[in-house]
Amino acid sequence: MSAQPENIRRNTVPQIAKRKGGDPIVSLTSYHAHTAAIVDKYADFILVGDSLGMVMHGMDSTVGVPLDLMIMHGKAVVRGTKKALIVVDMPFGSYEESPNMAFRNAAKIMKETGCGAVKLEGGARMAETIKFLVERGIPVMAHIGLTPQSSHVMGGFKTQGRDEDTWAAHIKDAHAVTDAGAFSVVLEGMVEPLASKITKEIAIPTIGIGASADCDGQILVLEDMLGMNPWTPKFVKVYGQLGPMIEDSVKRYAAEVKDRSFPSEDEVYR
Repeated sequence: MSAQPENIRRNTVPQIAKRKGGDPIVSLTSYHAHTAAIVDKYADFILVGDSLGMVMHGMDSTVGVPLDLMIMHGKAVVRGTKKALIVVDMPFGSYEESPNMAFRNAAKIMKETGCGAVKLEGGARMAETIKFLVERGIPVMAHIGLTPQSSHVMGGFKTQGRDEDTWAAHIKDAHAVTDAGAFSVVLEGMVEPLASKITKEIAIPTIGIGASADCDGQILVLEDMLGMNPWTPKFVKVYGQLGPMIEDSVKRYAAEVKDRSFPSEDEVYR
């Protein structure tokens, strides 16, 4: 009798929410099925981030990412995974206008990708929208601090909270998204004492990226931590050097083709 396949169940939003103050939550971004299948073995949730616009499509920022592109990559990640909760970013312009607009686009993302939640940027200003979505069955991960979709307003990608006089606004944002029903919140590009304070004050898990080790979990852009981005942020620890490895492999391949030492069909397939 053949062995039965292991019964693997996907992590759920309530399971992630219950991790507040418990075992640290592991997460990474992924944009396609093959890397997602690898990350799936170790991550509690995988974010299909709008950073894909910069990482995969050469955009200068995340502002130009369209909704259909997020859905396409979201489908690939869901297909490539079995265990991790999949969260898909709502891109710029898909949710800010009104709660009704946000619901239509969030529902489209969830229906077409099969993901388990969406993420959107903004604190107190987006609380009404978060509440509207959650009340209608759309789980929301919030995102405060450095919000890349607002980089033009912020004057670039700048660490938040260096001036302690600004802390109150960030803390207000954290409480607002918590009260609105977000199941977790990303704290990005935030000074460590502020991120630590927010983590201790709010009842939902905080996910740090360039924030504090005290956060309930951490996330990085996969290509950043693999050394594939020549403009890797200073806060990122690089765990591998795939960029140079890929370049070396391509260089060797090109050399073999040029000197006609590339393996013949018989050598490859025998």
